[in-house]
Amino acid sequence: MTGTTTPRTTPVSGEHADLLAALEKQRHFLRFTTRDLTDEQAALRTSASELCLGGLVKHVSSVERLWAAFIVEGPSAMPDFSAMTEADFARRADEFRLLPGETLAGVLAEYADVARRTDELVATLPDLDAAQPLPKAPWFEPDVKWSARRVLLHVIAETAQHAGHADIIRESLDGAKSMG
Repeated sequence: MTGTTTPRTTPVSGEHADLLAALEKQRHFLRFTTRDLTDEQAALRTSASELCLGGLVKHVSSVERLWAAFIVEGPSAMPDFSAMTEADFARRADEFRLLPGETLAGVLAEYADVARRTDELVATLPDLDAAQPLPKAPWFEPDVKWSARRVLLHVIAETAQHAGHADIIRESLDGAKSMG
């Protein structure tokens, strides 16, 4: 599936629409946890975790961007996890923080742009079964391929997991809840 995708000639429907709807629902819950917050609040750690709301949005945006690129480009779109240094992992840790000069509005705008591009990609995928070999990493089985469908399910699960983290962080911050 390396290269460009062939545009669909019909509106998004069926499984493509179902996957996009599931992903959008989880994106909504993540974004909703940041409602009415200042940049300072979005940068606060409210639990024993290193996570903050602004950093979670940054991380999920980065993950979605990487996996969307993987669908098209394969493992070359991903970092070489097996060769990452401590400095590389430290830079990745910054993905979980709202850094000086970053704003909640800025990371939410970037997330919206990533979501738009992913949605356009999924809408144009001619075959959800098209597969790419996973990059080499200690957490992936060797010589395994993931279909575009499997990648999208992974992105949905990752977004949902972090939306749950965000809900706990927000409730610890000021008592606000996403549900209930």
